[in-house]
Amino acid sequence: MKNFSKELNFKTSRSSGAGGQNVNKVETSVTVMWNIAGSEFFNEDEKNLIQNKLKNRINAEGFLFLTVSENRTQLMNKNKAIEKILDIVNKALIIPKKRLATQPSKTQKQNRLDTKKKLSEKKENRRFKF
Repeated sequence: MKNFSKELNFKTSRSSGAGGQNVNKVETSVTVMWNIAGSEFFNEDEKNLIQNKLKNRINAEGFLFLTVSENRTQLMNKNKAIEKILDIVNKALIIPKKRLATQPSKTQKQNRLDTKKKLSEKKENRRFKF
């Protein structure tokens, strides 16, 4: 995945939330940006699949954004961002198997009817008869 990580652009910013003295000085939050259309790592079919599955995460210019501020160091956040974006893209490339519709077997149909009949008889026996 070395070629893929060359296509990523990084931007740093100050993390929000508690953090003591460093929170206002050090830019530890990392935003990773990837231009899907300009990627040379994937073919057109894979790009279309990624764009369709991740359309809610892609902006109008065609960039996939991901921000990570879990750790206290910029390097750890950068590594985590690369890991997460790879995971997201790999999951988007998975094509689910088509489900084959099946019919219930004769035994299953018969068991269902038997169960219905038993329940019906049980309720019939509860009725008050004159």
